[in-house]
Amino acid sequence: MDALDLARLEFGITTSLHFLFVALTLGLAPLIAFLQTLWVVRGNPLHERLTKFWGQIYIVNYGLGIISGLLLEFQFGLNWSGLTHFAGELFGAPMAMETLYAFFVESTFLGLWIFGWGRLPKVVHLLTFYVVAIAAIGSAYLIVVANGFLQNPVGFERAGDALRVVDVGAVFTNPAALLAVGHILPAALMVGGFFMAGVSAWHFRRGTGEVPFFRLSLRLGLTVGYVATFFTIGFGDASVLWVVRNQPTKLGSGAEALRAAERMAAEHGPGDYLAPAWVPIALTVMLSVAYLYVLFALVPIVLIGRGRIERRRFLLGVGVWTIPLPFLTVILGWTVREIGRQPWAVYDVLPTSEAVSDVSTASVLASLVIFTTLYVTLVVVGYLLIARIAKAGPRSLVLGSVLGDEELVRER
Repeated sequence: MDALDLARLEFGITTSLHFLFVALTLGLAPLIAFLQTLWVVRGNPLHERLTKFWGQIYIVNYGLGIISGLLLEFQFGLNWSGLTHFAGELFGAPMAMETLYAFFVESTFLGLWIFGWGRLPKVVHLLTFYVVAIAAIGSAYLIVVANGFLQNPVGFERAGDALRVVDVGAVFTNPAALLAVGHILPAALMVGGFFMAGVSAWHFRRGTGEVPFFRLSLRLGLTVGYVATFFTIGFGDASVLWVVRNQPTKLGSGAEALRAAERMAAEHGPGDYLAPAWVPIALTVMLSVAYLYVLFALVPIVLIGRGRIERRRFLLGVGVWTIPLPFLTVILGWTVREIGRQPWAVYDVLPTSEAVSDVSTASVLASLVIFTTLYVTLVVVGYLLIARIAKAGPRSLVLGSVLGDEELVRER
């Protein structure tokens, strides 16, 4: 493998592992906001405990996502200096905005939410997490705007050996970005919903108690995941149709794709401009998984309504065993999106071979080993921490406790 192949492999591994944290963050935030809203409106302590329990998992996942996101930024300077020089004004600006947005809005209000339990008025405290949830969506939008420009470059002009912005509105309303946001957000809700349902199913199978607590979590997770799956399918289909009409080479087959590839060869020289043959197969696999969720998730939803889900060990087992499936599906979707764009870093404008940094194969290999090791460590640590909190259940709540309370009690 040469430097280009290694750089692509490194970016694929690290962004995929980073997206594991992103998907759960985006998926859990609206669910936690909903649970806390119930607590503020109804005053039911059960809703408060639910908010704190799932909030603890959210905080751990969010922190690890921030770390993995920071590491990801280094790769653009290390391995993709050609891309940052050529399209930095269009691609880099939304990335920089997202970084500032995440740190100065999302992180600040999450800190207020974490340390505001018992200190802020209930409504104000709830609003801090509303800001967190909205900021998470805003961060996702800015990242997708940056990626959307790579997928469908708009609003630019060439200025020497770089691109310049001529239409900011076109960049931020890029159909490739808007369709992707519409697809990613419900996909994240699907991840968060079925994760919540899977953890609840584990507790029912183990008979750990807290039946009302986990019945509500199971019902909420399944319902949100079930409904979100329909929107995920709908926006996914809309995205594929847009690609078929505008960028058929990304699907790698068909007369339109062949004509588009011939045009590219005439304009840019000989090359393989068609996506791999497995891309349409991967799309079929993702759609099949989504329809399986639509088909099978309805059964436990009905059983919950009848109060009989706790006795269905097989269905509960399926809920536990399939926790990784939504994560794997969203990673596969991202992979298809990125592989389909090849051999372009900026579609039909900048080849990937010209976007990579002028560094040795040994240097890229070293960074691949280091970054992959760091990311795998983060994923393992994240899994262990989240699994520990999830298995402990709501009896070991730490979120919302006032630091030093136990010491004060002992002194008295």
